[in-house]
Parts: sequence; C-alpha cells; structure tokens
Amino acid sequence: MPDRLTHADLQSHADHWIAAWNRGDVEAVVSAFSDDAVFISAVAEPYVGTSRIQGKAALRDYWVAALADRPGLHFELVAAICDEPGQQLVVHYIASASANGKRTFACEIMRFENGRQIHGEALYGAPAL
Repeated sequence: MPDRLTHADLQSHADHWIAAWNRGDVEAVVSAFSDDAVFISAVAEPYVGTSRIQGKAALRDYWVAALADRPGLHFELVAAICDEPGQQLVVHYIASASANGKRTFACEIMRFENGRQIHGEALYGAPAL
C-alpha cells in the first residue's frame, strides 16, 4: 500500500470492500487494517461484549461470528465519498439480509494512515425500501 492514498485508491478500496463482503471474505476485509486498528459498531456488542473493537485479530473474530449469524449478507454501494487530503473514506451502502429480507442504509467511515486503515465506524440508518 502507498503511504498516502489517492482519490482513485480510496474509490478502489470502496469497490473492493463491497466485493469482499459480498464474497464473505473476512480476510480480504481485514487485510486493509493496521494491526492495532480500532473499529466501532453497535452491532458488535452482542458478539464481543462491546461496541469498540481493537486489533486486527479481534476484528477478524467478530466478523467471522457475525457473518455466521447472517448468511447471504449482501452490500450494495450507494456512494463512496473520498477525502484524499484527510485520508478518509465514507462508504454509503445498503445492507441486505437474505434470511429476513431486511434492507438497511448504512455508512462506514474509514480513516487511513500510511496506506492502512487505522479507524472504522459503522453507522446504521433507516430501512431501505
């Protein structure tokens, strides 16, 4: 990874991130993170006891457990908002769960340093009809 991500790098990351989730490829998702990255999500609490997860290994464990509980999870990219000077990316997407047919708008805010994701926060919104 380059030290500073360009607008094209950030857009490419969004596209690869969506594709990795749709394949259920947790290794591809965590590969972008630094070893000591922090991730925040209210959805994590039932799986790991907290909404704040630190470290690549802990992220992997959380996402493996969450995916096992959500077979057929599918993400649809709405927009990727790239902030090259700030090394941030917001991925706006629709998350669909095949088990219950529920579709929800969501955003993930990603911050990068030295080409690696150091922080992430997932926010979940209104149902997507």
